[in-house]
Amino acid sequence: MLAGAVAGVMEHSLMYPVDCVKTRMQSLQPEPAARYRNVLEGLWRIMRTEGIWRPMRGLNITATGAGPAHALYFACYEKLKKTLTDIIHAGGNSHLANGAAGCVATLLHDAAMNPAEVVKQRMQMYNSPYQRVTDCVRAVWCNEGAGAFYRSYTTQLTMNIPFQAIHFMAYESLQEHLNPHRQYHPGSHMVAGACAGAIAAAATTPLDVCKTLLNTQEALALNTNISGHITGMAHAFRTVYRVGGLTAYFRGVQARVIYQMPSTAIAWSVYEFFKYILTERKEGR
Repeated sequence: MLAGAVAGVMEHSLMYPVDCVKTRMQSLQPEPAARYRNVLEGLWRIMRTEGIWRPMRGLNITATGAGPAHALYFACYEKLKKTLTDIIHAGGNSHLANGAAGCVATLLHDAAMNPAEVVKQRMQMYNSPYQRVTDCVRAVWCNEGAGAFYRSYTTQLTMNIPFQAIHFMAYESLQEHLNPHRQYHPGSHMVAGACAGAIAAAATTPLDVCKTLLNTQEALALNTNISGHITGMAHAFRTVYRVGGLTAYFRGVQARVIYQMPSTAIAWSVYEFFKYILTERKEGR
């Protein structure tokens, strides 16, 4: 859990500026000043026009949520992977066990992380009215109720369960080839993590676009919605299609892959490093 918490905070902190650009690039119809051709252009324009620290707004709530979320995530994954592998394929590597363990771990991770995601994405949007985390939390709570912090939870799970199943199966499969003896090997953890993250990210981009819409309740989409709020995955899917057509489901795919490759590489590298250090210390006593 300690190794997982450190990995989660490091991953989200280091990749946060790219995440900010990704959120804006997934906007269904952004303001002219917030239309970016690629991640680097987006970062440069945000820092030049809105201030050098603007891409970091909301980092504190993200780091606060990432620690406990990733602690639960990695602890649950390791325990379930071992238990299921012993049942399905004792002494070997089971893709089914890896995928199933990743799915269950995602339930805990997203339950802890979802409120932080809502606040984070609202603060990342162009012309966001929120300067501080407390302002955003208070506004969401008062105007939309506590349920707003979990409005995208089902969509988040619908996205993250297949994402994590693909991610963990790809990572463990690559480890079989790159690091068959399963020793601590930084290079293999980094390469396997980056490749697994890229594959999973590209495959689940449409769901991430819908999740962003549910979290931000983008004004343009709300104007096309009679009920006032976009609720549920099916509603979000229909709204995305109505506003932007099929191509809208892949808005920000480049930014998402660019974000996930180093993100998962950092997460696995830091996690495996701290797990190795802590295990070595325990065995040395």
